[in-house]
Amino acid sequence: MSKQTQTLEKQTQTSEDFFDVYKQNVEKYFENAIDAVPQHQQSLTNIQSEWYKACKNTISSAISLQQEFAKKTGIDTDISVAAKTAIVDTNKQIIMAKSVQNQIIQATTSAIQKNIQTWNNSASAFTDLNKNILQSWISTFTQPRN
Repeated sequence: MSKQTQTLEKQTQTSEDFFDVYKQNVEKYFENAIDAVPQHQQSLTNIQSEWYKACKNTISSAISLQQEFAKKTGIDTDISVAAKTAIVDTNKQIIMAKSVQNQIIQATTSAIQKNIQTWNNSASAFTDLNKNILQSWISTFTQPRN
């Protein structure tokens, strides 16, 4: 049994209030989830990196095979200046589009993060507002004790 599980069990055993137990369990859940974020990010980064390496290797291998075939069969592989220019320019455009895509992704993720932070900051204010409303209702509907 892990130390974290033992601590959680000890906390839940010492408290008899439903909300305390609930709150403790929610806090432990999110502590665990937050602790796992760097590992998840690293795993995804590793997968993406391996995918790019595999694609690059596959394409490079296919080009090498085709090049060898062309040499051994005597196929002329000379390319005109216009065709070379078109290929190079197209590749530049693809790289530029990928760069713009990366910038859009960065801006979007930054905006999402800021929105979540705003929502998180507002959650406390909404809770305080709801507490005040609840207190108002309770004081309206309960009779003062003599």
